[in-house]
This record gives sequence, C-alpha cells and structure tokens, in this order.
Amino acid sequence: MSHTEAAPAESTPKLALSELSPQTLYDKCVALARNLWWTWHPEVINLFRDLDPIRWRQLDHNPIALLAEFTPERLEMRASELVLYSRINYAYRRLKEYMNNTQTWGRTHAGVLGSKPVAYFSAEFGIHESVPIYSGGLGVLSGDHIKSASGLGIPLVAIGLFYDQGYFKQHLDIDGYQREEYLATKVENVPMEPATDDEGNQITVSVDTRTGQLLAKVWLMHVGRIHLYLLDCDVEGNSPEDRELTSRLYGGDHRTRIRQELVLGVGGVRALAALGITPGVYHLNEGHSAFATLEAIRERMENDGQSFDNALRDVAQHTVFTTHTPVPAGHDRFDGGLIEEHLGPLRDRLQISYEQLMGLGRVEPHNEGESFCMTVLGLKLSRRANAVSQLHGHVSRRMWSHLWPWRVEEEIPIGHITNGVHVPSWLAWQMLQLYERNFPVGWLQSMGEHEVWQRIHQVDPGELWEVHYALKNLLLSFVRRRVSRQCRRRGESDAVVEAARNLLDPNALTIGLARRFATYKRADLFMSDPERLYRLLNDPERPIQIIVAGKAHPADEPGKQLIKKIANARHDGRFANRVVYIEDYDINVCRHLIQGVDVWLNNPRRPLEASGTSGQKAVLNGGLNCSILDGWWAEAYDGSNGFAIGKGTTHVSDQITDQRDAEFLYETLENEVVPLFYERDVDGLPRGWIQRMMNSISSLAWRFSAHRMVMDYTRTAYNTAAGGLSCDMSVR
Repeated sequence: MSHTEAAPAESTPKLALSELSPQTLYDKCVALARNLWWTWHPEVINLFRDLDPIRWRQLDHNPIALLAEFTPERLEMRASELVLYSRINYAYRRLKEYMNNTQTWGRTHAGVLGSKPVAYFSAEFGIHESVPIYSGGLGVLSGDHIKSASGLGIPLVAIGLFYDQGYFKQHLDIDGYQREEYLATKVENVPMEPATDDEGNQITVSVDTRTGQLLAKVWLMHVGRIHLYLLDCDVEGNSPEDRELTSRLYGGDHRTRIRQELVLGVGGVRALAALGITPGVYHLNEGHSAFATLEAIRERMENDGQSFDNALRDVAQHTVFTTHTPVPAGHDRFDGGLIEEHLGPLRDRLQISYEQLMGLGRVEPHNEGESFCMTVLGLKLSRRANAVSQLHGHVSRRMWSHLWPWRVEEEIPIGHITNGVHVPSWLAWQMLQLYERNFPVGWLQSMGEHEVWQRIHQVDPGELWEVHYALKNLLLSFVRRRVSRQCRRRGESDAVVEAARNLLDPNALTIGLARRFATYKRADLFMSDPERLYRLLNDPERPIQIIVAGKAHPADEPGKQLIKKIANARHDGRFANRVVYIEDYDINVCRHLIQGVDVWLNNPRRPLEASGTSGQKAVLNGGLNCSILDGWWAEAYDGSNGFAIGKGTTHVSDQITDQRDAEFLYETLENEVVPLFYERDVDGLPRGWIQRMMNSISSLAWRFSAHRMVMDYTRTAYNTAAGGLSCDMSVR
C-alpha cells in the first residue's frame, strides 16, 4: 500500500461513534499535530486540510491553531461528515509505529552514538512555515538535516533559539519598496512544550556576563524522533531588554548578536547538561554557535580536572564544524570589548588571559588590530571542518589557508559534504503518486540509492508531463491568488486586482527565481538588456514568464533596491504580466515555486554560492535547473540534466564577469532552453525536454538528498568524532 493512501475501512473496523469517543478522536489529532513528523507526510497534511480548507490556508497550515477552533464534538461531527475515522486512526498508528521502530539505518551504522548522541547546534531551523524560527537557506538546511536524521534513526538532539517574532513578514509598498513587519507568535500555537527536569519544572539556564546574568528557559519540540531544544530569553529575572533578546532572528546590532550567540552556544551546552544529555559529538552548523566549544572545555576542566590545553584538544576531537559562506561579510566578528563583556566570566573559569581568548578567534593570534571571528573559533576548536559543496571546499581552503601557514592549500583540513534536501518534505504529492506507481515498493527507504531513481526512465513521458502540467497550474493559481491579494492590500484599482487574477499562461515557459536578495546573487541579471528580455518574454510563438520572490535583510539597502527594480517591472509595458513578484518568500512560497516551474534560475557571482538547495528541490518535481556553475550545480551538471550559464570562469573584474554572465544567460535561454521547451511532437509533447527532466531526476535526486548528506556526516565525521578519533575530511 502506498504510504499516502488511507487505510481501507475494513482494516480498522468498529469505528462507530459509540466506540471512538469525541475526546479520543480529538486527542489523536492533537498528538499528530504536536509532532512535526506530519510536515513530511502528505496524507496527514491532507487530513488536516480537509477539516477546514479555508481556515487551513488562513492559519498558515498550522494544525494546532486549526484544532484550537474545534471542540471534540465539532471535530467528531466533521469526521463523521467526511468519513475521517479510518484516516485519523491510520495516521496515528503510523506515527506510533515510526516512533517505536528501532530497525533503522542509524541503529546499524551509528551505534557508537547510541549512548552519546550528536548535539546539532544551529541559529535557525526551517521545518515548516507554521513554525517561523528561520529566515532562509541555512535554517531550511538545518530543518532538512534533523528530519533526515530522524528518518535514518541517527541519535541526535538539536539546539536552537526560539524567536517569538521570527523573521519579518515582507510587504512591498506602492513604489515596490520592501517594508518589514514583525508579528508575535502565539506560543500556544507552536508545537512545543517546556523541557523539564526530574521534578517537572521547566529547565532554565543562566550565563554570566561582566554586566549581569542572562537567563533562558528551554522548550522542547518533537521533529519525528528528534528532540529540538529551543532557548528563550523571555524569562522573569531578565531585564526588559534581555527579555526581547531572542524575539527576532538576525535583528539588532552586534551586541544583540553576540548575546544571542552566547545563549545559543554556552546556554545550549548548559541546557544539555541540565537535561542529563552527554553529547558524543558537537556539530556546529555555522559559526553562530561556536561559543559552545568554550563551555564544553570548561565542563571538562571542572568535571575531569583537565588543563585548558588538554580539555581543548579533547573537545576539538569531538567537534564537527560546518561553514556555509564564502562571503567575508557572512562571518560574525566582534571587537575585544564585546568579547570581554560577554565571555569574561567564562574566560576566568577557563583560566586563560584576555589575549589567549582573543587569539582563539583571530587568524593571527597576536594581531591586536584583528577582531574576534566566530568562524575562526569554530575552525580552531574542531578537528573536522567541512564546506557544503565541492567548489565551496576549494574556496574555503583558500579563504582560511592563513590559519595553517605551514600547509599547502590542498592540505588545509577543510573538506566538503555537499548539501542535500529532505525528499519527503519537498516532493509534490502528485509526483509522489507518480513515483509510487513506478518505483520499487518502499523506495523512500532507499532514496539515497542510485538504482531506485533510474526507474523514472520507465515512466510514460506523457504521464510525467501531465503531472508536471497539473503542478504548474497549481502554481499559477497560487500566484494569481497572492498577487491579487497584494494589489488589494496596496489599495490598487479593481481593474488591477482583476487583471492579477488572470495573470500568466500555463502553456508558456515558466521560470522561477527566488533567493535572499543579496547583491552577489544578482537577481536582476536577466534584466541586464531590457530590449533583449522584451523579445524573449513576448515572442508570440515562444513566450517566457518569470516568477520572482525573495527578501532582503532589513539593513541591506542595495538588496531592497534590487527588489524594487524587479517588482516595478509590472509598471513597464514591455514586461507587464510577464515578470511577477511574490511577496513574503517563505517555505510555503518556495514549495509552490519549486514544484511548479519549468526552469529554476540561479545566477550568483561565482564562486560566492556555497551550495544552494532550492534547485535540488526543483529536481525532485521535474523542474530543470539553469544555473551558473557554482555551488552544488558545479558538481551536478553533466550536459544532459539541465542547463549551464557560462563555462565556470570568472574575470578579475566583477563588472566584466557580470556582463559576460548576462550574455551567457541570454544565449542559453535563446539557443537551448526556449527551443527545447517548445519543440513538440505530433502529440504535443516536448519529448527532448521530458527526456532532460528524466535525466535530471535519475542523475541528481539520489545524490542531493539530505539522507545521503546525513549518512555522509555519520560515516565521515560523527562516528569518528564520537570516539575522539582523528579524521581529515579534506580528502573528501
């Protein structure tokens, strides 16, 4: 039976109203809602949606908020109307079976972690749009990582921060300028509970600074088998300013940032101790949590009587550090005053001098003019460091080579494990049904195996195209709904709102472009030659339409100007109705885009894209990538599974690089993408395009899955780190 199908009624007999009380029915639904396992199980998502489709959409697909509007009696009535009893029972039983299953990949391949799990630290976790504690790619990667760890049965606990206002909601004003709005999250609508001690009290940790104590309470969120612990500074005993410390993700100044990172790193390790968890591995996902290593050293010094140097070596052997950005501005740096204010008390307990502490965060330890860098701390206090793609590994080794001046660049101990995506979270339900019909039974348990995905070549081309066309129409309906709502909110005329309801053509080549609006990602590259773009968009026989989404950091004015430029294309007669901007890019918007577009466009300035994962999500759903040979695409493109922009070269002048890449982009669209899409056979099928879709799925879906990624981490880093063994990942 497909795991997305409801169990037949005869498999769960005797579900009459008298035998399944309203409260029992309600409790089962609540149990499903309170474990984020449901977020990657379409049959459970559909179950919640069917309870009230309109409110489901209005509540950002939040089942806890939805169920709060039901009484047990009303839920029973709705279940009776829709005959939901067997579906609720089946979903509940599947969750219980999943949680109790011990025959996992991790049980066989990660047994050493059983008593001392991985502690996975990240500043953000993107699990679902209803849990707004993420901003973008880093958080979604963290969410996918722990989902796959759950599926594989890897002993792992995750540590983050609870942001009660999350990242900002984005609105564009009538001039196309980004406006930010922060909305408070109702704690009661988030699937978390207090993390408690043996006496049932919510755990609170404290971190001393030179200017006072910081307190943080600890929440527990269930993500399948994984426990995600979130620290929250909205605690009585903190100053009003500090109670707001964890309110916003990436908000505030340097002082706010270092205090958040102190809570995440030092507070996170103390939370684990209070929970009775002794990690065998510390995995630092980016430098934000690097202070965790200092607290782990203090523990060993005070608990085991070790010297600082011995404790440092011990902790480093158990630490895995992942760096995600080749952009210098992406690495947090703090001046000595902030470091001493916030790390001073911990430094005292470490019995080291101010100069020694600062030296741990400097490339040149004795250079008093150099600030303290969190990435440097992470690299120095770990023995396993990795970048997130093959090319990023090369860039990182060059970028940080001065930390190891006695080594040649090729021997710098920074390896790579290329990012991947959690397949069940991003695969459209319709594509899942297609795969279920054509792939081996239980294929999701073997999604990291190359052979499984070769079955796509046995799928009827017409069937694959039909499913893709259906998903494309769902995307266009979503876009029309969102854009018309945007126009109405801005007070635009009824005619404009009505026109938005009829945007876009399902038969036109549809390109998706969505990202964080940092200038190096060059979101406006396709607009470099307006007249050439006009001809491409409005070709009467072979038109193109482009859907754009993304946020700029509130302090990034150049990024906001890029958004304004693209959003205002709707006022230009040459591009009106052909270039569409969707506000408030989040997991939900991303899901619609990557499931419905024909082409996923990515054109950063090489080599500044560390990995990128949105294009990997498009692969799963039949979308083709058209990208600069950067990040993951540099190792993925084989000439037949998508499209490459340029030859993977850059000029020393960014201006010339941008000019050349714009030319390459237009040439690729004009000479490869458009002709292949519109070349149809007698049945109206683009046979060459469909073949390329199949090539993409078969060659890439297995390689760039989060299951493969987490298995790589387990084999090359976690297992050896848990045993305190040396491992040089630079050979990967």
